[in-house]
Amino acid sequence: MIINRQRRVPVAVKPLEDFYERVRRELRFPAEGVTVRLISDTAMARLNRTFRNKRGSTDVLSFPSNGARPSQNTEYAGDIAISPETARRNARRFSRSLPVEMRILILHGMLHLAGYDHERDHGEMDRLERRLRRRLGID
Repeated sequence: MIINRQRRVPVAVKPLEDFYERVRRELRFPAEGVTVRLISDTAMARLNRTFRNKRGSTDVLSFPSNGARPSQNTEYAGDIAISPETARRNARRFSRSLPVEMRILILHGMLHLAGYDHERDHGEMDRLERRLRRRLGID
């Protein structure tokens, strides 16, 4: 499920929901197992400060429901927060469209909810993300 809680950046939610469903099935999350919230840079900066002790906004944050790798029996994997404002800046920087950047962030956030951590896993998450991006047509 994707909930748009911001107004600064126009976002076509339906195509993102379709992509989200493809990723959800690929990663075998239960139906309704993840909520993606599109939020403002201001709200994202608050979350980044509160949960990561970092200043400023970021593009995506993931919040696993149990704080760790979900088990097969987990009904709800967690929440993902995405800032379309930051995503738009990054899309320009990487010469991508905003819809492509948003898809990348949904995939990235869901991989975190699946228990992957690119800061600690010696490239495992990055390799999987690149493979899935090719398979899902967003490379």
